[in-house]
Amino acid sequence: MSKRKSNIKRVTQETKINLSLNLDGTGKYEIDTGIKMLDHLLSQTAKHGRFDIKLTASGDDQHHVAEDIAICMGKAFNEALGEKLGIVRMADATVPMDESLAMVAIDISGRGYCVLDVEFKKNDMQGFQSDLVRHFMESFALESRMNIHAHVHYGMNDHHKAEALFKALGRALDIATRIDTRTAGELPSTKQKIEK
Repeated sequence: MSKRKSNIKRVTQETKINLSLNLDGTGKYEIDTGIKMLDHLLSQTAKHGRFDIKLTASGDDQHHVAEDIAICMGKAFNEALGEKLGIVRMADATVPMDESLAMVAIDISGRGYCVLDVEFKKNDMQGFQSDLVRHFMESFALESRMNIHAHVHYGMNDHHKAEALFKALGRALDIATRIDTRTAGELPSTKQKIEK
């Protein structure tokens, strides 16, 4: 099996992003976005998704940094998956975080689409705007060319809801990107095509 890795660099007048991804890692991460809460959330996705990520980012505001990281992560997943031969393709995960419960379902379908059912109470998340969680998920879904459906069933604390969501994303990605040894080398689609 070829190495399922990707390196993405993105430099604009608003941000500078360097990202390396290894889908077949162990959950090691080195993340420095300049936004502590975003570092924390992304580390949960990497750790519980069992993929290795190195990420440095800087930019002129939180919105641009979060959006451009999502774009880069989406591109990295799509590139690392290559032809998508033998992958499980679809998966879901439900994760509790204290009083909160979140579910994420994904389909590596070649079509970027995101449905979010998440309500935030505007609790302080170390200055990280809760709406950026929504924007991150939408941007990641589009660039990775995955369907992502996410739902926070309940919860009071925005930090807990967001953390459960990013952990669930990691778990679902871990399952969906795995190679199914029964169908290794086959494309998991009756169309025999998944858009890149």
